[in-house]
Amino acid sequence: MVRTGLQRLLDDRMDLVAGKRVAICCNHTAITADFVHIVDALDAQGVSLVRLFGPEHGVRATAQDMEEVDETRDPVTGVPTVSLYGDDEASLHPLPDHFADVDVVLFDIQDIGARYYTYQATLGFVMRVAGQCGVPVVVLDRPNPIAGLLEGNLVHSGFESFVGAFPIAVRHGLTMGELGRYFKAHCGVDCELEVLEVEGWHRSQWFDETGLPWVYPSPNMPTLDTATIYPGMCLFEATTWSEGRGTTRPFHLFGAPGVDPQRLVKACVEESERAGLQGVAYRPAAFNPGFQKHAGGACTGVEVHVTDRSVLDAFLLGLVTVTAAYRSHRALFGWRSEPYEFIEDVAAIDLLTGSSRFREMLESGAEVDYSALKRSWDAELSVFEQRARRIMIYEGALERRE
Repeated sequence: MVRTGLQRLLDDRMDLVAGKRVAICCNHTAITADFVHIVDALDAQGVSLVRLFGPEHGVRATAQDMEEVDETRDPVTGVPTVSLYGDDEASLHPLPDHFADVDVVLFDIQDIGARYYTYQATLGFVMRVAGQCGVPVVVLDRPNPIAGLLEGNLVHSGFESFVGAFPIAVRHGLTMGELGRYFKAHCGVDCELEVLEVEGWHRSQWFDETGLPWVYPSPNMPTLDTATIYPGMCLFEATTWSEGRGTTRPFHLFGAPGVDPQRLVKACVEESERAGLQGVAYRPAAFNPGFQKHAGGACTGVEVHVTDRSVLDAFLLGLVTVTAAYRSHRALFGWRSEPYEFIEDVAAIDLLTGSSRFREMLESGAEVDYSALKRSWDAELSVFEQRARRIMIYEGALERRE
């Protein structure tokens, strides 16, 4: 049986909050085995809740991606709330004043195991300011839902952002508690940190093997299948094409008005063969996004089907499909020109991939050298893996695709 850090707090470790002024950084995923939210559970037990911190999407997940969250009080309990996703980059960081009347900060958010997923950056930012104020942070840990696999590269200097705030792998294989330990040990985040560990979880386990209920971690992360491909398919956020937001298959669907779906499928298959990508199939698709890019318009493109998650390299899938889209529909394809996570002077695709190398390789007109990319990733992943070993809590090694 798997028990989360929150469940262990409520069952065994209420001493961590008894008689203390408590702040909580959480969202809607912070639930018990009985589906009770952390704020409601602690409020019912008379814990002194002085402040909530809401990440991207908010404490109760009412906002879409990259949408300003304007929260002042929790609508259920009335606890004062500070949004850590406002209208500028400074809003991503709490202020020292937010900790003046706080004895301990609890952090409980379900991550999905990808660098771009902004909750882990929020953890690092909260830890940094709490540490400066002498306030301890307790991470109530949860499993990494896509298991202990490593993919991708590290963020290069000059390409840091909210989707790449710390030098971790794209698919990092760690839990939120382990990431907190990593930030403290290797990223200069000085904070008194305690991790209330998940009980009964092994790093090789996927979320659907834990017996825990899946609560969508963000509005466009409806299923574990979505989380499985997100470390790659998120790259379409950096393009003018729809990544399937506004449909029931976000990140599985991608395309734009005027795309020839058969030609795109053929390009995806050819690029997959060149890259040695396994575990996916492609289907011509038509869809009409209800919101976000091309909202209300008829899009054509591709639906990605995962056929074997045990062999799929999700980050490579993203590079392959973006390359296929770029090469097969050059006149229709474009890079995002609007600011991305408050950054205006660096291309969104470079922020997501952690450097300009992939984009420059693609724009050169030559075939993308996946072997060269993989060799450079392997060197970076070795550095990350060596550092991560020193802070890992749970049984099971970090593994890489062959």
